[in-house]
Amino acid sequence: MINIAIDGPSGAGKSTVAKALAKKLHFVYVDTGAMYRCIGLYVHRCGVDAHDADAVAALLPKITVSLSYAEDGEQHVYLNGEDVSFAIRENVISLITSTISKIPAVRAHLLSLQREMAASHHVIMDGRDIGTVILPGAQLKIFLFASAEARAKRRTKELISRGQEADFETILAEINARDIQDQSRETAPLVPASDAVMMDNSDMTIAQNVDAICMLLAQRGILNV
Repeated sequence: MINIAIDGPSGAGKSTVAKALAKKLHFVYVDTGAMYRCIGLYVHRCGVDAHDADAVAALLPKITVSLSYAEDGEQHVYLNGEDVSFAIRENVISLITSTISKIPAVRAHLLSLQREMAASHHVIMDGRDIGTVILPGAQLKIFLFASAEARAKRRTKELISRGQEADFETILAEINARDIQDQSRETAPLVPASDAVMMDNSDMTIAQNVDAICMLLAQRGILNV
């Protein structure tokens, strides 16, 4: 099976690029970030302190996370059977997710499922430790990044397009805080795999991202696109 790992900081467009690439290549897209966000949403709804590892771990047996394609052709994420594709994208859930993703029990809860998907399908998987931890044997690893300002602009535009209130400066501060958390955590910190291709997409369109990755696949003889 061909596995493509796309890592990078919050707001770099990993999911959007991965979805577009998966559609072009007819691969299965695995949104690992959405899986973690589901757990973060459940923790938030239960009123549990995200920093209390034991309390969070105690909730895991009650959580079922699944991915499937809906009638709109888009992949949706389900928490205990409820479609939470939009709920998990709220800013407060982003920060909670960064905290609970440090917890070993949370990572173990999802790791086996993610690896099973990669072993049985051609997949494109995005997250923060795909190339370093989850799929270290992936044939192609991309570390996608952009300036904090570029990421904040994208996030602000995305929220406004959904009819939600969005303040650029607040979102920029949250992104910077998320970066610090992700880079400094002890468990699976946000770092590029040693063999990852670094790709700055601050000024790139989604189509340009996809074309660049397809070119890499062809150049390396992994897949003729």
